Amino acid sequence: MNTYIIGHKNPDTDSIVSAIAVSYLKNKMGEEAIPCRIGKTNKETDFVLDYFNLEPPKFLNNVKIQMKDINYSRVVGVLPSSSILQVYREMERRKLKSMPIVNKSDHLVGLVTMKDIAMALIRGDIYHLKTSMLNILQDLEAKLLNGQEEEIDGFISVIAFYSGTVIGSEIINENSIIIVGNRFDIIEYAIKQKVRLIIVTGGCRVPKKLLLEAEHDEINIISTDKDSYTTSKLIHQCNYINSVMKNSGIIQFGENEYLDDLKEEIINSNHSNYPVINSEQQFLGFVGKRHLFNPDRKRVVLVDHNEYGQSVDGLKEAEITEIIDHHKIGDISTSMPIMFRNVPVGSTCTIVYYMFKNYNIDIERKIAGGLISGILSDTLMLKSPTTTDSDREVVAELNEMLALDIDLFTMEMFKTGTSLEGQSIKDIFYKDFKEFIIEGHKVGIGQVFTLDIEDVFNRKDEFIDFIGEVHHNREYNLTLMMITDILHNGSYLLYESLNSKLISTAFEIGTDQGLFVKGVVSRKKQALPKIMMAYNMLK
Repeated sequence: MNTYIIGHKNPDTDSIVSAIAVSYLKNKMGEEAIPCRIGKTNKETDFVLDYFNLEPPKFLNNVKIQMKDINYSRVVGVLPSSSILQVYREMERRKLKSMPIVNKSDHLVGLVTMKDIAMALIRGDIYHLKTSMLNILQDLEAKLLNGQEEEIDGFISVIAFYSGTVIGSEIINENSIIIVGNRFDIIEYAIKQKVRLIIVTGGCRVPKKLLLEAEHDEINIISTDKDSYTTSKLIHQCNYINSVMKNSGIIQFGENEYLDDLKEEIINSNHSNYPVINSEQQFLGFVGKRHLFNPDRKRVVLVDHNEYGQSVDGLKEAEITEIIDHHKIGDISTSMPIMFRNVPVGSTCTIVYYMFKNYNIDIERKIAGGLISGILSDTLMLKSPTTTDSDREVVAELNEMLALDIDLFTMEMFKTGTSLEGQSIKDIFYKDFKEFIIEGHKVGIGQVFTLDIEDVFNRKDEFIDFIGEVHHNREYNLTLMMITDILHNGSYLLYESLNSKLISTAFEIGTDQGLFVKGVVSRKKQALPKIMMAYNMLK
């Protein structure tokens, strides 16, 4: 079963590379892991992926339980050209109450139940037979004496009358399928009438003269060891199964549909089984109420986050097996103990590097390149206050393999990643946006790292208007945008706050928009603690 390695929404380089590296590690350890993203990669991350020739993670919309996650009954269908008797016997053998009827491409064309078969025997047209010669031979355990027709279509008669009653009457005609014993006069007359099929019962041998006549007139003759009574009981069941199947108004579910959307319909219906099909409309199996109680949840490993609000949609329906993060402990809970690596370092990639060491797994060059990029990005080239000795140590060890000019590579990465050209106000604001509850107050903080400060301030009024709109629509107590200048080691602040003194108190600046706060580059380590302290002071 696959395990999805998932970073947070609005993914940064640390989040994306961590997912790739952890997936690589787990695959090396024999697990089936897939790196995933739940948002669009930014320019910086695209630069890193391209630079080190790393495959971008798969986009994952959600981890909700789908039909394909349910242990529904996998059932192989039968062709519509199968006989009623064959399908009945197969249902008995497999203990099925419903049988799917599929074409040669496995597309569902109908359904039949035991009730349908029973009602056909009671209320159906028991005189009409339309089926293949192969079905008749198989179901009656008969052998072909003469004939080449692949399909037989006619009306059944059991000839038990005296020959004088039959000959010259309309009992036998060209549409007749007759069941007869060793009544050779009747057989001869039937051949002359050019009937559809003659079924000789009791294993009786037909004279060669009559067989030659039948061959000349292209009349079908078969022989069965069964008696006439048994044959007459079975012959109607030789009909094609599509003569009794339901082929319209069938409710079916796609394997990619979500259980939450379908559960109510399944539980409240009178049907015991629903067909499940794939995206190619091919039949896969049956799902019923009994299958809904213990579905297989998607297995996920969270990297670089541990809060529901920052994670993939439907996470509560998934099975979280592991968390690897360097942020504060959030609100995610699990029903079982899991491996939770939460280390106060500057980057999740630092933690992942040590995982490779712990498991004694060699790091491929391109994975090493991704890891060093994630650390340099998250620690602002090891200058962020979140940087630890562990981050510096890992960068040094990785670069022994990579031999990069760290300063040159990082500035090229930042220059590419922080370019705001062609991006809308909304795109820039939500580039790295997170929501927090601080001292009971709902706060939204976006942060953008850029070397192009002038571009932001040319649109300063538009940013302020957009921040105000988000602030009121989401009912925040504080909405803050940090424009972080990497070169000058500080951030410009644009904001909307219910408390006019909050920002000036927190950062010891004036109340004007766009003021620069020296040394504040970390939302987690610097901005959040200052805002928390300000709320306490202003109580």
